[in-house]
Amino acid sequence: MQLPEATNFIEQFINEELAAGKFESVGNKILVRFPPEPNGYLHIGHVKAMCINFGVKARYGGKLNLRMDDTNPAKEDYEYVNSIVEAVKWLGFEYDKLVFASDYYEQLYEIAEKYIMDGNAYVCDLSADEITATRGTLTEPGTPSPYRNRSVEENLKLFREMRAGKYPDGSRVLRAKIDMSSPNLNMRDPVIYRIAHVEHYRTGNKWCIYPMYDFAHPLSDAIEGITHSLCSLEFENHRPLYDWVIEKAGFPAPVPRQIEFARLNITNTLMSKRYLKKLVDEGFVRGWDDPRMPTIMGLKNRGVPPEALKKFCADVGVAKAYSVVNSAQLDSCIRDNLNENADRAMAVLNPIKLTITNYHGEEEVEFEKNPVKESGTRKIKFTGSVYIDGDDFSLNPPPKYKRLQKGGTVRLKAAYIVRCDDVKLNDKGEVEELLCTYFPESRSGSTEPCDIKAKGVIQWVDAKYGEDCEFRQYEPLLKDEEYPDQDYGERLNLNSEKILYGKAEPFLAESGDGTAFQLMRTGYYKRAGEGKLILSEIVSLKDNFNK
Repeated sequence: MQLPEATNFIEQFINEELAAGKFESVGNKILVRFPPEPNGYLHIGHVKAMCINFGVKARYGGKLNLRMDDTNPAKEDYEYVNSIVEAVKWLGFEYDKLVFASDYYEQLYEIAEKYIMDGNAYVCDLSADEITATRGTLTEPGTPSPYRNRSVEENLKLFREMRAGKYPDGSRVLRAKIDMSSPNLNMRDPVIYRIAHVEHYRTGNKWCIYPMYDFAHPLSDAIEGITHSLCSLEFENHRPLYDWVIEKAGFPAPVPRQIEFARLNITNTLMSKRYLKKLVDEGFVRGWDDPRMPTIMGLKNRGVPPEALKKFCADVGVAKAYSVVNSAQLDSCIRDNLNENADRAMAVLNPIKLTITNYHGEEEVEFEKNPVKESGTRKIKFTGSVYIDGDDFSLNPPPKYKRLQKGGTVRLKAAYIVRCDDVKLNDKGEVEELLCTYFPESRSGSTEPCDIKAKGVIQWVDAKYGEDCEFRQYEPLLKDEEYPDQDYGERLNLNSEKILYGKAEPFLAESGDGTAFQLMRTGYYKRAGEGKLILSEIVSLKDNFNK
């Protein structure tokens, strides 16, 4: 069979197995899965995992199951299931089947009984703390449980009584019987079932015992016929247990193969659902989809294009070694996408009134929509009374200042060159109004000769037609670049959101919710909500990533 050229180590493994005929019995069909736990909203780290899994599906013409790993009923909910499905679809990925680990509860229980009958599992009465204390260390073997040699009959009786609800939480567990002296601590008789009298969001109160992840996950893969379990690097030490669990269950070949890759870590970015949930629960953000959140729904709400996220993950690549990616690289991918696709517009975040004393009347000027796409122009009304940004005028300009100053000239984008003749100050000495002269022959696009030169071009909003606007600007939630999985504690940026009030051209008010724009010399923003004009920052214009 003709195999695609491998682009990373995962595809190299798959090619080697296909070439060796490992999957001939299943028609050489590759089946992978994306198995998030529905205990929170997916974040940008999950985008990388999706790109890898869905990428394998596409490259090998295979299939993919979206599986909810819902074996911890205390933390899971349909809200999270729905958010996961929405996130996958928003990114443009198509799964072949939606499944749940809870679909297999009865089958998993039967396999657990098989373990007991085969001498591979036993009911243990030690507490969680006692199990931890007797597990041993990396240099010392563990101490076998005093309940390790219970008879098959006693273990079956106790396990069935656990299922029947006879015992309270924490009183008994089912443990795999492997090797208490194994150099891999995960193989030292891990717990595979625990008692939890908690209502499950799907199965209700049918169950009061629930399988542990290291038991349910490999068996769910085997039940579904998954060929490759692609997971992040922290599960590398769990791989021997993954293989053992499937082997002792008696599944026929070919059995799933676990392959680990380095997870995505980004500077200044929280990459843990536990910490992100804490931000939501403590009210530090307005919800899982707050535009400052690195969740997929937060990024969507911020206005980040899904194509930019996938491009970012492609650029980061698939690696085995741990690394941290600079957040500037993500911003650069977002900026590149918006630069090509977002229409240009004008707004001023710190408005100063500019009045052209020799202009009388009203006209329309031609403003270029997007010079990258060469998508033509649109008309903007101009009355000679406008607002410019306070940063574009200086009473005491530094050397080589290219914007407006008293006696200096500047071009109003798509309109005219103006000269500042006088400055009105308020009682506090602040600039209240600029009185200017314009040069009719300097109109943008004019074919008439013009001897007046201007070093700078600035944005403006017409005073008569401009709209009041609220601008929301964002900074990272973390104020440093330390390892992203550390407890955030004192690292939170308490000024991650800044709100400004200024003016925007009416074109922005007429746009629909979610439309992205490049605000000239300001940044990329999107229209947030209907009614009151609110523009929410997506990413700044400044690109400090070295491509």
